[in-house]
Amino acid sequence: MNNATPLIRPIAASDNVALASVIRRTLEEFGAARPGTVYYDETTDHLFELFQTPGSFYNVALIHDKVVGGGGIFPTEGLPEGTVELVKMYLLPEARGLGLGGTLIRRCLEGAAASGYRQVYLESMPELRLALRTYEHFGFRYLEAPLGNSGHHGCGLWMVRPLSPEGGT
Repeated sequence: MNNATPLIRPIAASDNVALASVIRRTLEEFGAARPGTVYYDETTDHLFELFQTPGSFYNVALIHDKVVGGGGIFPTEGLPEGTVELVKMYLLPEARGLGLGGTLIRRCLEGAAASGYRQVYLESMPELRLALRTYEHFGFRYLEAPLGNSGHHGCGLWMVRPLSPEGGT
């Protein structure tokens, strides 16, 4: 699959089943499929509907018309004003190392800034070491405690990244 040009587009209703599979397979791969994570979150099976929420968006990555991952932003309950959460950032193994993760994160940061958010928050787990390094590369810094109420008590790492006041990333 690595010889194809990846496509990134907004989520469609027809992506729900494939995205739920990507998310759950990735969490299983890294030994992080446990209660209190998105693995057991009912919304994982209904991402298109979830991302109709105002202030949110989700991008899907495809290679050869196959859904291989995605990522988005969501105005999670309880976050400080001006803060949005980077959510559901997952890629299948064949989509890693192609720059797709960075492209998805960049689009999320740019979209959050364009929507007027001042910072982007995320929750993760130690098992997702590669993703954590990528978040660090993009300027996310660790927090001592969660900011909002995502309902994902199985995530023990929290990070935040300010966005520039000029609307840039």
